[in-house]
Amino acid sequence: MNITRDIKPVTYMKSRAADLLNQINETRRPVIITQNGEPRAVLQDPQSYENMRNAIGILKLISEGEADIREGRSKPQDEVFDEIEKALKDSRG
Repeated sequence: MNITRDIKPVTYMKSRAADLLNQINETRRPVIITQNGEPRAVLQDPQSYENMRNAIGILKLISEGEADIREGRSKPQDEVFDEIEKALKDSRG
């Protein structure tokens, strides 16, 4: 992967927006937009963005679960299933 092909100045984005969008959607690689030589934004296709957000959400849940375990906020699996079974029986009458 050659990241230098995926770095474009803002002037390129202004003059060749359609080409840039085609590149992003064909390659599925994000493009870094620079202004005055400094990175200012990242453009990526919607599916890759959604996948990234989902992955971050999963990682956040895992991190929260690990913190719960460290803090003693967890129950043994058997106990949880027993509680679920009891709740289901109680709701059925």
